[in-house]
Amino acid sequence: MTLKTLLNETHRSLGAKMVDFGGWDMPIHYGSQIDEHHLVRNAAGMFDVSHMTVVDLKGARTREFLRHLLANSIDKVKVTGKALYSCMLNAQGGVIDDLIVYFLAEDFFRMVVNASTREKDLAWIRQHAAAFDVEVVEREDLAIIAVQGPQARALVAGLVAESDRAALDKLSRFAALDVTSADGVSLFVARTGYTGEDGYEVLLPQDAVVAFWNALLAAGVKPAGLGARDTLRLEAGMNLYGQDMDEAVSPYEAALSWTVTLDEGRDFIGRPVLEAQKAGGNARQMIGVVMDDKGVLRHGQKVLTANGEGEILSGTFSPTLGKAIAFARVPAGEVSDVRVDIRGKEVPVRVVKFPFVRDGQAQAGINL
Repeated sequence: MTLKTLLNETHRSLGAKMVDFGGWDMPIHYGSQIDEHHLVRNAAGMFDVSHMTVVDLKGARTREFLRHLLANSIDKVKVTGKALYSCMLNAQGGVIDDLIVYFLAEDFFRMVVNASTREKDLAWIRQHAAAFDVEVVEREDLAIIAVQGPQARALVAGLVAESDRAALDKLSRFAALDVTSADGVSLFVARTGYTGEDGYEVLLPQDAVVAFWNALLAAGVKPAGLGARDTLRLEAGMNLYGQDMDEAVSPYEAALSWTVTLDEGRDFIGRPVLEAQKAGGNARQMIGVVMDDKGVLRHGQKVLTANGEGEILSGTFSPTLGKAIAFARVPAGEVSDVRVDIRGKEVPVRVVKFPFVRDGQAQAGINL
């Protein structure tokens, strides 16, 4: 059975083209994916991400549990509301999921995980939480709207109670705050996102989500679909679970070494494998590539290098850059003479550092 968010009829009334996304009926665009992409880069757009899974973790030993569960160190977050991005690994060092966890109190942390991995994530979390007497509560009562772009924060502020606006304005990046809307609705507002732009992810009660979406529309925020969300996140150098990493790929092989903390005395799941990889080197690496020729780089295309073959992971036409960009997984070592097999033709690509775009601008070395 196809799952639907409470905004499903709203999307349809706005002319959205709907597609199946991990079992959910979701908007891919509302007319023009490229227009929606530019809207977020230049002004503000909003995404229905209520298909994401919110999990509350409660109990005296919750921090201890998260020290065991996550590859990144939860001890980095000590200020209420602060967020941490991490991978959750299996015993082989593969990525079960990537997620964000918020520190709300020593006995209360909130986690947001991917929609497509909901069932296996919840089973894994519950399996390991039992030994720490941690209560795992899926918050199906909450919806999420992501408002992203240079104007996003100011437009959201206008819908928040006046008494909360100053505190919200001071909210640092990668942190969250409980505020009240102008209509008296409780909002959990996180200054996070998946587009490379500033903005908020707003968690709120399901029964208030349609009214809040409509209030954002009235304030001048236009809707954007999952198509623009994908091109925005790839330009911003952000991984997509299931495409750029999965249970057979370690964080080191997914350019996520910055999310691994090998702090002394912390025995997290998958650590021995990561330590061995770090000591002995990885067999594979993830790189960013740009194609200056016309054409599109797509998932699954064969990549040829001097060290052997690899493949395109996430690939797309970048609306901001006007050319094709991609992540590729290739053999380890110095990367040179890289080509992509596109329908039997070997097309040269340039290896570049990512993100490809930051603050709406191409990064150094991306454009010739």
